[in-house]
Amino acid sequence: MFVSYKWLQEYVDLSGISADELADKITKSGIEVEGVEKKSEGLKGVVIGHVLECEQHPNADKLNKCLVDIGAEDPVQIICGAPNVGKGQKVAVATVGAVLPGNFKIKKAKLRGEVSNGMICSLQELGIEAKLVAKEYSTGIFNFPQDAVVGEDALAALGLDDEILELSLTPNRSDALSMLGVAYEVAAILGREVKWPDSDKVEAAEKAADYIDVKVETPEDNPLYMAKVVKDVKIGPSPLWMQTRLMNAGIRPHNNVVDITNFILLEYGQPLHAFDYDRFGSKEIVVRRAKAEEKITTLDEVERTLTPDHLVITNGIEPVAIAGVMGGADSEVKDDTTNVIIEAAYFAGAVVRKGSKDHGLRSEASARFEKGVDPARVREAGERAAKLMAEYAGGIILQGSVEFNDLRVEPAVVSITLDKINTSIGTNISAEQVIDIFTRLQFDVKLDGDTFIVTVPTRRGDITIEADLVEEIARLYGYDNIPSTLPVGAATPGRLSDYQQKRRIARRTLEGAGLYQAITYSLTSPEKAAQFALEQGDSIRLAMPMSEERSQLRLSILPQLLEVVKYNQARQIDSVALYEIGSVFLKQGDNQLPNEREHVAGAITGLWEANLWQGEKKQVDFYVAKGVLEALFDSLGVTGSITYRQAVMKEMHPGRTAEVLLNGEAIGYVGQAHPTVQKDYDIKETYVFELSFKALAEAEVEPISYEMIPRYPSITRDIALVVDKEKSAGELETIITDAGGALLKDVHLFDLYEGERMEEGKKSLAFSLKYFDPERTLTDEEITKVHDKVLDAVKEQAGAVLRS
Repeated sequence: MFVSYKWLQEYVDLSGISADELADKITKSGIEVEGVEKKSEGLKGVVIGHVLECEQHPNADKLNKCLVDIGAEDPVQIICGAPNVGKGQKVAVATVGAVLPGNFKIKKAKLRGEVSNGMICSLQELGIEAKLVAKEYSTGIFNFPQDAVVGEDALAALGLDDEILELSLTPNRSDALSMLGVAYEVAAILGREVKWPDSDKVEAAEKAADYIDVKVETPEDNPLYMAKVVKDVKIGPSPLWMQTRLMNAGIRPHNNVVDITNFILLEYGQPLHAFDYDRFGSKEIVVRRAKAEEKITTLDEVERTLTPDHLVITNGIEPVAIAGVMGGADSEVKDDTTNVIIEAAYFAGAVVRKGSKDHGLRSEASARFEKGVDPARVREAGERAAKLMAEYAGGIILQGSVEFNDLRVEPAVVSITLDKINTSIGTNISAEQVIDIFTRLQFDVKLDGDTFIVTVPTRRGDITIEADLVEEIARLYGYDNIPSTLPVGAATPGRLSDYQQKRRIARRTLEGAGLYQAITYSLTSPEKAAQFALEQGDSIRLAMPMSEERSQLRLSILPQLLEVVKYNQARQIDSVALYEIGSVFLKQGDNQLPNEREHVAGAITGLWEANLWQGEKKQVDFYVAKGVLEALFDSLGVTGSITYRQAVMKEMHPGRTAEVLLNGEAIGYVGQAHPTVQKDYDIKETYVFELSFKALAEAEVEPISYEMIPRYPSITRDIALVVDKEKSAGELETIITDAGGALLKDVHLFDLYEGERMEEGKKSLAFSLKYFDPERTLTDEEITKVHDKVLDAVKEQAGAVLRS
């Protein structure tokens, strides 16, 4: 809803309140004002001019040389290209130095050899949207009425000195879809009176009932229909002030009769329609449901097919309008119209909505009927429209009106106690303050003991229960005035537990490594329930499973992840990397709930890297899966507590599987799925891991410590040890680390050899050892002493000898 600040002043005294201040007050009272548009902001130097002479430019076929009086000492010459410019017109002139929209500055210029001292403007050039400009001026300059005063501000004459408040209305506040509705709201906020428009008029001796009759066949759809007749109207432009108000509200002017109906729509919130009496086709108005396949050509020149769901206005034979939506082309007001029927009616919102939706005709009128109009204003709106047509179209109003009235709408009566109000909003408002607020809202209120009996006017159809009255009190009392309170009792700020934080860290780490999170079923089949299980046991069967495929609670997450891999590879997505942090369920006994434990599992297959430009490809292997886990352990701070050892599992590859130990306790495994399992799932080579996340998250983590960058050099020694093939590199690394003591800072394996030159049953493992002391430079004697100790330890504990 666009609300003109200047127009609003006609209904409510706004002295001392600027448009911005008013917008702030309206917003704080519960109706959001999205913005205040200052129409002429940044514009200046545009005046009303009088074209004294107009002739064709001597050097251009499409330009005119005009002599224009702009209220200065002498007329000025202006070159104009508008096709409709002519002698005697009153036009908008941007003088030299003027500023137009887009910061376009007018300068003295020479066009085809002729001097131009300004610019004759169209409405579009003054910032008015093309869709809002009357058709006769849509391709040329705008002509002011002949009584316009030369030299006066053209922006003020066009209503561009106004400020427009854009209200964002919720569906329940249909009462604010009119200037009077907004006036009631503003008057309540400011504690001022509402001034109603004048509807006094003079009527002829002839009676409207002699010209027209009204019949309604469906009172439930149209409980009130009023028709007034205005004779001898003269169709022409509406007054400039009315046109500017319509344009500021987003409505395009047409002619005086149509503009008056639109003006009343904005003023009262009551949609009206004007029929050409002589084109109506009969003296009878019949409101009924349309017949199946009945046709009507609407004002937009589109033939529409109707159904019995649509309410239509007819002349007793054929439809002349879709009720509340759009009139018909056959009875529209045209330039030669002399007699007019004014329709003012109350249509049910549901039937208007149906017609509007089915035909795609969303209009200002249909929107108001759908949300609900004030039944008390229907007649007043029709009477005011008749008065304006007599005043601005020269019409004669026939006596009385013709109406059908089956309307039974009574004001709502709602009761509420003072204690209920104060308890609901946490205040200590007095009874006098409550009565004052209801009085400002123009609600009739009576106090019976401690109970307020409130009679709500029909314009506020949104108020029906106690809570609605509480809201009215709260917003008019002022949300800013409601005291702030804190909950009583001990309270602690919410935060994530350590376990939850580690779960989030794990997810971020795995996703950062390139794995996508999967969320799979906790239910599986009896065959897959125990596959890949960390802890062997019986699975739990549901009492009433929906299918055998989802009948058992899982003991491992991996079977479901492998199903996801299978699904993707069946759709030619060969490279897949997934993880899931979820629960598995361990049976505890009959009639007992299972022990629910959280695991982290992953499945990776296909290409891990594919640098096609460099021609490099890296397939997923055991070390990719192990590297992902090591990144996870590092982020959780448990790297120093993790070790690996070779493992054998039924579902895992016998030579590519390692058990993962945390402080010596097995918590999971990593490796390749067994080829037979891969075949069963119809997937390619896939590496998997599954660990107890509970064990990882609850592990004790040493606090983070920082060491200075060493100032003294380190010394590296490499050793190649020949050991039995059964000896693992991890075992040797542990022995070396323990023997090296404080000076040994780093140990890593860099080579494995099992060639033909190696003794049967033996292998060679090469380690790199780094020694340094952060406080001093080590001597060869000190390093040799520690290094010999390492060699003795691996010989004694692992039977290793130095490779020659």
